[in-house]
Amino acid sequence: MFTGIIEEIGQIAAITPAGDGWRLTVHAPKAAADAVHGESIAVGGVCLTVVGSTADTFDADVMKQTLDVSALGDVTVGSRVNIEKAMPVGARLGGHIVQGHVDGTGEVLEVRPGDQWRVLRISLPTDLAPLVVDKGSISVAGTSLTVSAVSAPDAAGAWFEISLIPETLAATTLGTLAPGERVNLETDILARHVERLLAFRTIEEGGSR
Repeated sequence: MFTGIIEEIGQIAAITPAGDGWRLTVHAPKAAADAVHGESIAVGGVCLTVVGSTADTFDADVMKQTLDVSALGDVTVGSRVNIEKAMPVGARLGGHIVQGHVDGTGEVLEVRPGDQWRVLRISLPTDLAPLVVDKGSISVAGTSLTVSAVSAPDAAGAWFEISLIPETLAATTLGTLAPGERVNLETDILARHVERLLAFRTIEEGGSR
């Protein structure tokens, strides 16, 4: 479990094919300093399991399914990635509950710079659009953010916007995003549970008629 508060920006140091997946070596001194075998670290918003480490790197295996459904499949050696270690029990929840289970990816559609702020418009897969609401929480590349605008339900293409403060621009990879780039998206777990419950209620009500 994570909070979406990024602890450092890591860098992909090596990509080694492993069957139909990859083994990633990530240079992330803060995370690697006390990393232990089997612990979870979010890399670009994807929860990965540490299988080895040095003083400043850690290794993690990425299965084919993860490469297919997440933007991790786009990384190359040298790519910068947001890093967050699992939240310790009793810690403050500075962001929101993030599982590191990516729901899908979005494409950066527009970057609108301001004097201090920067607004990003990102596309939404159709099935995720109902789960994203104005002023709600969303994880983008592992970063906990507040949605500042959403497309209308009948819009031809679903999108949402996030407004980034200087700290977020400096402390995460979001500050260097450009139109056309893909990012990992994780919607609010509470919204996903509500959607699932409503789906079952609809089935039950339909069967009782």
